[in-house]
Amino acid sequence: MGLGLGGFVDGIVLHQILQWHHMVSAQRPPTTLAGLEVNTLADGFFHVATWLFVVAASITSIRAWQQGRLAPSYSFHLGLVLTGWGIFNLVEGLIDHQLLGVHHVRDDLGAPLSWDLGFLAAGVLLIVGGWLLHRRGARALQRRRAARVR
Repeated sequence: MGLGLGGFVDGIVLHQILQWHHMVSAQRPPTTLAGLEVNTLADGFFHVATWLFVVAASITSIRAWQQGRLAPSYSFHLGLVLTGWGIFNLVEGLIDHQLLGVHHVRDDLGAPLSWDLGFLAAGVLLIVGGWLLHRRGARALQRRRAARVR
């Protein structure tokens, strides 16, 4: 769920609202109609992929609920969502920004490296914070299970 939602935040906020970059804006600048069309199409495919991550996570969650497994606490679930969002930032930042160079966080700047590094740092913070929150929820779940066994 976090991979998909992190992708949606990236696509909606950075691509559409702030218009700092598009999926292939470093390769095909959106400064012409043809360049904007290519980037809009690539952004659309990106949004389809993030939507599929959210659909898959929703189906998995519904199946777990139908099987009668104990629903985890909010901190358990939210921690995993934040961790997934952080993983999205790291993978997207390393592959698209650094390795492939198809875009940077801010393509409208001459030296975008500091923004790219900030994006990666945000990913690390999301992973660490999300994992700590998840572990807190997991410990609470273990305590509840142990109390029921007694």
